[in-house]
Amino acid sequence: MIHKTYLILVSIFFIFIHIGNTQSNYLVEIGNTETIKSTVLNEDRTYYVQLPQNFNENKKYPVVYVLDGGVLLNAVHIVHDYYYGGYMPEMIIIGVANAKNRTRDLTTSKITERHGLPYNEQNGEADVFSDFLINELIPHIESNYPVTKYRSIIGHSYGGLFAANMLVNYTDIFENYLLIDPSLDWDNQKLLKDFELELSKRKFEGKNIYLALGGQLHLQNKEITIENVMDDTSEYTLFARSNIGFYNLVKSQETSGLDMNWKYYKNDLHGTVPLPSILDGLKYFFEWYQIENPELFNSPDTPIEDLVALIRKREQKLKKYFGYCVAPFEQDLFNMLGYMNLEMGQPNKSLTFFNLNIEYYPESANAYDSLADYYMSQNDVENALKNVNLAFDISGDTKYKKRIEEINIKKIKH
Repeated sequence: MIHKTYLILVSIFFIFIHIGNTQSNYLVEIGNTETIKSTVLNEDRTYYVQLPQNFNENKKYPVVYVLDGGVLLNAVHIVHDYYYGGYMPEMIIIGVANAKNRTRDLTTSKITERHGLPYNEQNGEADVFSDFLINELIPHIESNYPVTKYRSIIGHSYGGLFAANMLVNYTDIFENYLLIDPSLDWDNQKLLKDFELELSKRKFEGKNIYLALGGQLHLQNKEITIENVMDDTSEYTLFARSNIGFYNLVKSQETSGLDMNWKYYKNDLHGTVPLPSILDGLKYFFEWYQIENPELFNSPDTPIEDLVALIRKREQKLKKYFGYCVAPFEQDLFNMLGYMNLEMGQPNKSLTFFNLNIEYYPESANAYDSLADYYMSQNDVENALKNVNLAFDISGDTKYKKRIEEINIKKIKH
């Protein structure tokens, strides 16, 4: 049951309840730390789980895997926390720890020399770490958390190299690949060359890439700009040229099915580019998720038939992209539309939105309780009682039993 006056209508689609349900000594707590024993890696591996604020164990969520999770999980959580609902769906975020053996696990081929000097650090075992991710961690997450198979991966630097390798060699695992200043210069651009061969042989339908390039194009020469960097042949620009070359390669193969965008973050360094690119990348991946024509829902002149058609259209669009059925709006949004139209003196629209809420969330006690509010506003006590009883049957919550008693008292008085 919601008792609010909705005076601001234009923003209704971008305001959701971002209030946690638990109290603690912390302003924000991010990422519950878990451990999995890996047979593939022969070691225990740490990962972090961040659930949505309005987490419901009976609901299924898309999932984001964040490499270097101990560092980047915070940024992904902040972006998601501010933008879910209007710009992206609620998601479960999994941070994968890479502080230990990072170079070993994330680099994609073995080298013994780098920048003209001997390279003795253990490296080149990305395929082993991929085996851990695909055959141990992802199945473990899917067995213990209500996630779907709509997966995204985020990687920075070596993590971006690893994520690109997942696209090239393990294409079916993820839908979205956020490559943040990826180290595609590794091993003389070997992965980039491998990717070129793969692009010419097979399709990557339904896969999406966002590539972010930081502002350090050349560490010693400020005359090198985004306009002329590809003309430089020195090793100092190999990193930037590799990333731009990756983008140019995808764009040259339009029949590959890949959807890709990129951005040059001129004013960001390698260490600062993750935050803005996580925001831009996730918004890019989920452009299709944003609600269309919100002004029509805000206008009292829009016929209810047109609004229902928009909702059904959105339902089909979400199914197309996710690959499974998803309610077109969150429960809170259906409720807000119901109460808003009730206060605007449009009871027929109000009833439609409350009924749609029950259609899409038939196990929600609050949906039935809100419909009871509608019937009470229309002095239909019998139907109000019916719906509060349904809310009580579903939840067993005593607050509904108390409300049943209150409505019965009113019924007797009248």
